[in-house]
Amino acid sequence: MSLPSADADWWRNAVVYQVYPRSFADSDGDGIGDLDGVRAHVDHLARLGVDAVWLSPFYPSALADGGYDIDDHRDVAPELGDLAAFDAMTAALHEHGIRVIVDIVPNHTSDRHRWFRAALAAEPGSDERDRYVFRQGRGADGSEPPTDWESDFGGPAWTRLDDGWWYLHLFAPEQPDLNWDRRDVRDDYLETLAFWADRGVDGFRVDVANLLVKDLTEPLPDRAELATRTDGNHAYEDRDAVHEVYAEWRTLFDSYDPPRMAVAEAWVPAHRRARYASPESLGQAFNFDLLTAPWDAETWRRVIEENLDLAAESGSTSTWVLSNHDVIRHPSRYGITAAAGQPNEIGYIPAFGVDPEITVDTALGATRARAATLLMLALPGSAYLYQGEELGLFEVVEIDADKRQDPTFFRTGGERLGRDGCRVPLPWTSAPPSYGFSPEPAAAPPHLPQPAWFADLSLERETDDPTSSLSLYVAALALRRERAAGEGLTWVPAGPGVVHVVRPGGWHCLTNFGPEPVALPEGEVLLASGPLADGLVPADRTVWFREA
Repeated sequence: MSLPSADADWWRNAVVYQVYPRSFADSDGDGIGDLDGVRAHVDHLARLGVDAVWLSPFYPSALADGGYDIDDHRDVAPELGDLAAFDAMTAALHEHGIRVIVDIVPNHTSDRHRWFRAALAAEPGSDERDRYVFRQGRGADGSEPPTDWESDFGGPAWTRLDDGWWYLHLFAPEQPDLNWDRRDVRDDYLETLAFWADRGVDGFRVDVANLLVKDLTEPLPDRAELATRTDGNHAYEDRDAVHEVYAEWRTLFDSYDPPRMAVAEAWVPAHRRARYASPESLGQAFNFDLLTAPWDAETWRRVIEENLDLAAESGSTSTWVLSNHDVIRHPSRYGITAAAGQPNEIGYIPAFGVDPEITVDTALGATRARAATLLMLALPGSAYLYQGEELGLFEVVEIDADKRQDPTFFRTGGERLGRDGCRVPLPWTSAPPSYGFSPEPAAAPPHLPQPAWFADLSLERETDDPTSSLSLYVAALALRRERAAGEGLTWVPAGPGVVHVVRPGGWHCLTNFGPEPVALPEGEVLLASGPLADGLVPADRTVWFREA
């Protein structure tokens, strides 16, 4: 059962912890994290103080894309458990007051899905094929793809079948795109949402929410023409009609007590984001702007102001994210150095970990990451944390090519390392070979190799260390829960390189982006991301304090 209806708006200012199930905790020693592993560590999540857990896909999958190629949206991958294990995990989380959000992947299925198998067995032009996007190729013999579109993972966005027809996949070939003009496709997803809501799921994270609805009227545009199409008339990105789909979803969500929440993963221009976050649509949308923001006070101030304005426009609250399963962990991102001035980019930085000119100053990265986390947690709205960031984990770059799993790595010939480095199984203890991820002796090693330096950043080692990243997160979430009243924020005038805000009740947050120390206003210090000295806030430091 879901939690009581008294907190129907719990999500507006929630701290949500993302679990990547295959890398969280392995309960049976097969080297793969599972749902029983999540249930076994509910006490950690409760001690951390999170309000909800978001589970990345746990469905049956061939893992062509880390589980986002789904065979059956209403079942559990056997290596991760079964529906009974899901129910037991949900009950355990709810008993600790922690809500459950699951990933919904509506743009595509896997190529092993019953619908796609039926499409492959059917004739061109059949009803079965119409559930997906099939086209004939160009050229005299149809041997050229229908368009020059590229997959998000590299390579063409079309794959040709033996009968000469091509199908669209905006991601991996194993992820054929659905045709959302079909009523049966829309109805089937409504049934899927109800299936999980009826099992007590409290909300949904909607994968690539901006891509579902497409206009593939002939002649199809090429990439150059696509780039000129904006504000709802792109062939497949952020079309206005996608909100007709989400209006139906919202009707379903609101039929439950409490209403189910949803958050859109929609990489769209900022002025288009509010529509996904409106009460008539999904209700909330990810703000990923801090994933691409350099460590710079003016940039952070602009991002915060813009996103609070967007939240007011939509009637929702903003979401704040520093790390997730698709991007380089933020301690590494903030520590990246290069002769050419490597920016803090999202995901797959070319040659990161390969080019000797691109290195990570781990001390600098860790210091800035702690400061960024405290500033992010001081902001009104939801905060989304990614598993392992509470331990201060860095991106793992020491993964051999034959151990990598991300399709981006293979489809770009290794030019983009992909996302394996942020998906390495967690270190629960400091003891190799699996650092507590699997019970010992395990039948198999962790599915991605763990580095030896994990021993220094394990949960076991950090638990009783008052200076550890874990201790900072525990203290910050406790203070946030205690102090965060209302959704307001007031800017306090500050000098260059400083961001200073105050929340209702006189709770201040000051971040010094550097490079010189700045004076700490009078008041009671509640928490700091690192040591303070002689009434000064050093460079790359955040402090929470209460007015004197």
